Amino acid sequence: MPMFLRIYLILTILILSCKISIAEDIPIIVITASKKPQSLSTVGTSVTILDEKFFNETNEYFLGDALASTTTSSNFFQTGGHGTTSSIQLRGMPKRYSTVYIDGVKMSDPSSVSNDFDFNNILTSQVSRVEILKGNQSSVYGSGAIGGTIHVTTKKGEPGFKKDISYTTGSYGTHNLATSISGGNENTNYHVGLQRFQTDGISAMTHNKEKDRYRNNGLIASFGNKFSNTLELKSNVRVAETYLQYDHPQIEGSFGCPTCDHSEDVDGVEASTNVSLIYKPIEKFTNKFTVANTYIKRIYNRSPNSGNTQQDNYYGERYSYLYQGNYNFNLDNSVVFGIEREDDQMGYNKDATGRVDSNAYVTSQFFDYQSRITNNIYATFGARFDEHSLAGGTGSNEDSHRATIAYVFDDKTTKLKSSYGTGYRFPSLFELKYVFLASAETLPFVNAETSQSYDFGIEKSISPNLFLDLSYFNIKYFDALEGWKSNTAGGAFSTQNTTSTVKSQGIELMSRFKLNEMFNFALNYTYTSTYDGADEDDPNNTKSGSQMVRVPRNLINLITNIKVPAYKNLNISLRTKWSDEVRDYGNGNATSNKSPEFQDETLNNYLVNDLSVSYNYLNAYNLYFDITNVLDKKYETALQYSQMDRSFNFGIKKTY
Repeated sequence: MPMFLRIYLILTILILSCKISIAEDIPIIVITASKKPQSLSTVGTSVTILDEKFFNETNEYFLGDALASTTTSSNFFQTGGHGTTSSIQLRGMPKRYSTVYIDGVKMSDPSSVSNDFDFNNILTSQVSRVEILKGNQSSVYGSGAIGGTIHVTTKKGEPGFKKDISYTTGSYGTHNLATSISGGNENTNYHVGLQRFQTDGISAMTHNKEKDRYRNNGLIASFGNKFSNTLELKSNVRVAETYLQYDHPQIEGSFGCPTCDHSEDVDGVEASTNVSLIYKPIEKFTNKFTVANTYIKRIYNRSPNSGNTQQDNYYGERYSYLYQGNYNFNLDNSVVFGIEREDDQMGYNKDATGRVDSNAYVTSQFFDYQSRITNNIYATFGARFDEHSLAGGTGSNEDSHRATIAYVFDDKTTKLKSSYGTGYRFPSLFELKYVFLASAETLPFVNAETSQSYDFGIEKSISPNLFLDLSYFNIKYFDALEGWKSNTAGGAFSTQNTTSTVKSQGIELMSRFKLNEMFNFALNYTYTSTYDGADEDDPNNTKSGSQMVRVPRNLINLITNIKVPAYKNLNISLRTKWSDEVRDYGNGNATSNKSPEFQDETLNNYLVNDLSVSYNYLNAYNLYFDITNVLDKKYETALQYSQMDRSFNFGIKKTY
């Protein structure tokens, strides 16, 4: 049966199912959908919200781990244990097609290959809220927001004075200490939080048993002041100073490093800062002026036995300047608009081959119009116009558009939603500048990738105890940027736009079911069918698979929460994840490689269970105990990189 027909039948059944009137909940407000406060019930795109209650109750150390089991179309992979590279793929798209913001600051790394961002250094104790907006969002958030955008909000001060402290210890010499003070009044608020996480770690790769240590010293701070009814200041700072030992990705007798002793390490700094001035001359009109900075630095130190002791030193920095206006014509119509400039810089000194520095800038204008067309229909339409200073050789212009619609039934138990958008991703500075060319070749002109996507779905409360959210999505992007081997003498590599089309389509199902006062469940299922045309259309490609790498066709997350009636302060949670097998690129470790072309490999499916137990003592102390990977399953989310085996954590949290 065709996928469209299957979706149509499921939607029809849900719409025609019994309508049970329920009391309307307090509206859930989202910010990311259109860069202004908006009720979730009126949003036409798929949004997942993790609020402060979620982060107060989670026992996960890192944000990526917390997100891995809480939403659909959010595939998580990691190249080892704590602190190693970890990434989230939204709707089957590689990580470079999802933008990440922390307190409104874009966090992609200008010095990375694709100007993307990794989740390995964000600790959950710093976070108060996450909004995951799925689907093409380039019209609102610009380059790279093709698969979606993830917005992280760190903790802020509230009226009064509060102190928090938490400590966790666990397997592999793991210690996590976090403390904060916060407070405020009706005009001023502040928050300062410090954290130190350290672990002896596990081996990053599966071919040895040595431990790879990781350390994270973190700071978050915020300050806000309302000077008057018309003028307000908001500011945020986040800094993570990190150290990680990692394994060289090749083993003895393989390509490039026969004498590596696995003593490689990397020192890093990850920081973001922003200051916003909000001016509201009249009730209908709000103006926001923001200056923001992102700074990421990585220093790789080589093994003394590798034959090359030179450091690889990378830094990426971004300054952004944003004006955003919000005008409410009336209760049913409003518009968000703005202008923005982003200045990206990168520098690196790799393998003693010389220092390279480069920079580029993007200027943007955007608007997003929101309207309540009837009592039941909510719609938005927006567009963005960007100009890149280097893409295409002498600069490039791209525009994107998005329209959404939401229809809410009179009984408030059913919502139909749909969106259509176009998007783009400008080439990174690495893709523009750092290419290997034969002596007779010239630097190729590299243009932006472009995309089209649409989705539609239904959200339905079938009863007070059962909620379903079902969506179909379809994404295509064109002119994919890939590192291709040239056909000229010398066989050099360069980044080029291919003529290929990359596709991803699938079904997302999110559900919540409360069986009784003791048991409630959350089941998320994602079916993703992808076609990696960039690989298939490459004339030099010898790979056989067409599915996007590290994207499972089927992914299931089940969360079982148990609350024992006789022990109301005791909570038990079992998180179960099943992932289908995935395709991955081969590497120098792959025993099946017959040539340097690195044949594709297949990673097996896996089933992992994590158990958490928490107890609130005297309404003052939260005690918790975790078992990660209860059944001690051996599995990989990236080829020959280790995942955590069975491990234990115990901790205590105190707020006073």
